[in-house]
Amino acid sequence: MALAVLALAGCHSNTSEAPQRQLTTAGTATVASPGSITAPGPSASDGFDLVRLADVDPTILQEVRYATDHNFLGRRVTGYDAADCWLTPPAAQALAQAQRSAVAAGYTIKVYDCYRPQRAVTEFVTWAADPADTTAQAEFYPRVAKPTIIPDGYVAEKSGHSRGSTMDVTLVALPGATSPSWTPAQGYVDCTLPAGQRFPDTSVDMGTGFDCFDPLAHTADASLSAEQRANRDLLVSIMAAQGFRNLPEEWWHYTLNGEPHPDTYFDVPITPAGP
Repeated sequence: MALAVLALAGCHSNTSEAPQRQLTTAGTATVASPGSITAPGPSASDGFDLVRLADVDPTILQEVRYATDHNFLGRRVTGYDAADCWLTPPAAQALAQAQRSAVAAGYTIKVYDCYRPQRAVTEFVTWAADPADTTAQAEFYPRVAKPTIIPDGYVAEKSGHSRGSTMDVTLVALPGATSPSWTPAQGYVDCTLPAGQRFPDTSVDMGTGFDCFDPLAHTADASLSAEQRANRDLLVSIMAAQGFRNLPEEWWHYTLNGEPHPDTYFDVPITPAGP
């Protein structure tokens, strides 16, 4: 999810008349019909060059939580009309190399999130400012008071995900599988509980669930068990070897060093393939 503060300003135009594009799961960019997108999107000159991860390495598992209701908002997030991971070409290639190392160690990489449209980040900020919207608090921020989410840095106006070279990942033991689909009937279970008690993610035990707003999610938290520490360390080593750096506050969050768009925050929605 990567909700840490990122100070660089975006470089989008504020004019709604600018050409707007959408990502499709067919791997092409299409022009949105007039009026169908309210937030401004980048034009071709902005250098939008993201690729579909499944076209680079289809063996990497994808469990894009923001395209479902199982996330800290408790609903599908704006801009996620398809559960598909998109990244800049160098980030996708580096992640494919990391996957080779993971497989050699008996695991597969699973992504929870990749490129994130700016409109999704804006929705996070709007949600965080509404103290009454606590639908998923019992699972994703059970010990965090809603009014402190922005001051504590869990949500910010800009996210590295919108630059296309940041991803949220974990390791799954081979042969690997995505988690069972969550339904509201299951309810929300504290993300800091032991692995056997929280949501049955197929991830190795990383000490918390994904997107857990809690100090226990800090990569180097001192209260981890030996197994949890070893799992986090393995993920860090696999990713670091391919040029990714971890966000210390989130064990799942990695950004490519030398990313190609360090100052650009894209706002192209991810959509299903058309006819």
